[in-house]
Amino acid sequence: MIRATRNLHRLFTIARVLARHDALTIGELPGSGPLSLLLRLGRRPASEGRPGERLARALTELGPTFIKLGQALSTRADLVGEEMAADLSELQDRLAPFPAKQARRIIETELGAPLGELFREFDDQPVAAASIAQVHFAVTADGREVAVKVLRPGVDQAFRRDIDLLAWLAEWVELTRPGLRRLRLIDSVETFAESVKLEMDLRFEAAAAAELAENFEGDDSFRVPAVDWQRTGKRVLTLERVSGIPVDERDRLLAAGHDVDSILQKAAEAFFNMVFRDGFFHADLHPGNLFVNADGNLVAVDFGIMGRVDKRTRRFLGEMLLGFLNGNYRRVAEVHFEAGYVPADKSIDAFTQASRSIAEPILGLPLHEISVARLLGQLFEVTETFAMETQPQLLLLQKSMLVAEGIGRRLDPRVNMWQLARPLIEGWMRQNLGPEARVRETVVGALASVERLPRLLAQLEKSTTLLAEGGFRLHPDTVRDMVGRSHDRRLPAWLPWLLVLGLGIALVVK
Repeated sequence: MIRATRNLHRLFTIARVLARHDALTIGELPGSGPLSLLLRLGRRPASEGRPGERLARALTELGPTFIKLGQALSTRADLVGEEMAADLSELQDRLAPFPAKQARRIIETELGAPLGELFREFDDQPVAAASIAQVHFAVTADGREVAVKVLRPGVDQAFRRDIDLLAWLAEWVELTRPGLRRLRLIDSVETFAESVKLEMDLRFEAAAAAELAENFEGDDSFRVPAVDWQRTGKRVLTLERVSGIPVDERDRLLAAGHDVDSILQKAAEAFFNMVFRDGFFHADLHPGNLFVNADGNLVAVDFGIMGRVDKRTRRFLGEMLLGFLNGNYRRVAEVHFEAGYVPADKSIDAFTQASRSIAEPILGLPLHEISVARLLGQLFEVTETFAMETQPQLLLLQKSMLVAEGIGRRLDPRVNMWQLARPLIEGWMRQNLGPEARVRETVVGALASVERLPRLLAQLEKSTTLLAEGGFRLHPDTVRDMVGRSHDRRLPAWLPWLLVLGLGIALVVK
């Protein structure tokens, strides 16, 4: 009862803000006209523009949780429509900074030392202030230039309150609207809550930066700033300070003598490597988080939102993308059924037709206008017809692709970055789906089985000992036979030859 009362009060406050920004469309629902008027009572609409733009402004006023929620909704064209999703993707995660005095106190408390011992210089004016944290430039005691990220005071309590509200609403929707359960709203809120929880522990962001740097070790085209672990804690993150030109500022890049086509190629390769090679990608790579340094290489910052794609999903994704790009819509449909994204009782012929209806208008455009992210977004819009369940990992990836395409178009509107990455995707597919890959997986599986054999024999001996001692009731002849076999430790005569053959194939394939 207390939870319901608290959430209803919060919900009414949110509705007032949405109504004031004319971002609340409940007036379209039967009998909701009086409620809509009540919510707007004494308030003049504060916003103009498209519905998505008005909603973005309302979410910004509502604070950190709702800014993040708006960014999450930008991946759900199936829920909010393509135009609103596009508008929400432009939602800027910027808030007024909190006082430097508070930032200093948080740093000292978190790191357990006076600020003067940690930093020789500390700039009280933050260079960036977002919903979760703000960033100050500083110089360490040993003279290194760093960027210090400090968690916003009280942000964790605010998130817990708002996420409880979202979970409560999702539970009610799934209880009262069974037809919407395929959207997996409760799971989506849980995924959102988990991602926010990770964002609010800056040690996780430090670990993500370190993992991404390790993945690109030796590749100068994409850099990740080094983590200062001695000056990093749950509420403070210290990274190497980097400099450069924001990747979308084409005129500045040209004035500095950079080749924008080379930058675009590097961006396409970096995105491919993150998604397909590593399965671990920067999921918030908007222009404010990606710079071009003096050498013309890319430098990324802000690793609070990262995505993972397992190898099986990467394979399906690669086949799906190539199927679309090659016009093989039947294969696109087959991939969805093989992955289990579409229930087996649905028509593969009908899904093939739906895939063609989505792709042809997009792929028929001039090459530089083709948007793979838009194609995936429209594909998600037809999910209701085929009872497809939401795939959170693909939604996050689709959002990242949309942002990457935007960066590509700002750099060179004549070039399609997916065509730049296409040879890499095709090579990866050959390596991971071709005959060589199947032989390699068979050999690896056989070797893994051989490695497990001694443990299985030991387990079998233990089980048969229990049987012989009366731990289980079986026929005496069965026990005697099992005990006799378990003590015969000789390996089959064919096993060494299998090992030799497997190793030989592995060497040839490699």
